[in-house]
Amino acid sequence: MGKASRIKQQSAREKIAEQRAAAQKLERRNRILITGGSTLLVLVIVLAFVFIKLAENNTSSSSGSNSVTGTLLPANVSSQVTGVPAATLNQVGKGAVPTYVANILHRQAAMYPGQGAALTSNGKPQMLYIGAEFCPYCAAMRWSMAIALSRFGTLTALHGIHSSATDTDPSTPTLTFYKSGYNSNYLTFTPVENQTVSHATLQIPTSAQNAIWAKYEPNAQQRGYPFIAFGNKGALEGPIYDPGVLAGKSWSQVAAALKDPSSPIAQSVDGAANYVTAEICKMTNNQPASVCTSSAVTAVQSGL
Repeated sequence: MGKASRIKQQSAREKIAEQRAAAQKLERRNRILITGGSTLLVLVIVLAFVFIKLAENNTSSSSGSNSVTGTLLPANVSSQVTGVPAATLNQVGKGAVPTYVANILHRQAAMYPGQGAALTSNGKPQMLYIGAEFCPYCAAMRWSMAIALSRFGTLTALHGIHSSATDTDPSTPTLTFYKSGYNSNYLTFTPVENQTVSHATLQIPTSAQNAIWAKYEPNAQQRGYPFIAFGNKGALEGPIYDPGVLAGKSWSQVAAALKDPSSPIAQSVDGAANYVTAEICKMTNNQPASVCTSSAVTAVQSGL
């Protein structure tokens, strides 16, 4: 083979090698672009889901209509709250509730005589509660309300929450009445949890509910939680026992203590429940008699 032929073949091989190298480089570049593009696409999809989830959470927090707050309590814990034995409640009586509570309730009855037509719903007297999930005083009263209401009907779907960690009596274990259910032949229970634990708006009182609240607490700047109107025949504003008795307890520990009349929790929570029960009996014309003529209710009513 001549020198010219060898040079020509060498040039051809070099050209082919250069073409192969260029092709391999292009292939590597395409692979990188495909991989990068796929990664970017996945990232975009993930970010889209994140933004959608955040939007849903914000909507839920602001409107309170998309989810139930709190943790659904186990059936055995709920049954301990809604099924405190009558014998325990009778033994507790007024419990550790301060004597000034009776004076407050009596004074309210004298201060607000004839506050208008009886508050009713579905043909039954209505118990209206306005509170907030962050409120430690609401946290205390919900346990007592749940016990009292359960003596007149069935309270369902109990969820556990804690009051605000930055408020008085921080992180008090409690229930929320948000989206709870209640069925009774004697009364209607209307709960309004106005704000969440983080102070976001949860449920807004209607104009009629605000009007009732305003009758008992005319100064809107000084209205506080909890507010309970018993058929417009009386009202309870604020707690009637110290929430501190619940400090550091779990929901199950509180529920278990309710059946022991000697426990500090039962003395406070059950004692307050007897006061709430007595107020409900005024709404229901002392029905059912098995509840409203019990020794606990009689003892409480004697001081009102």
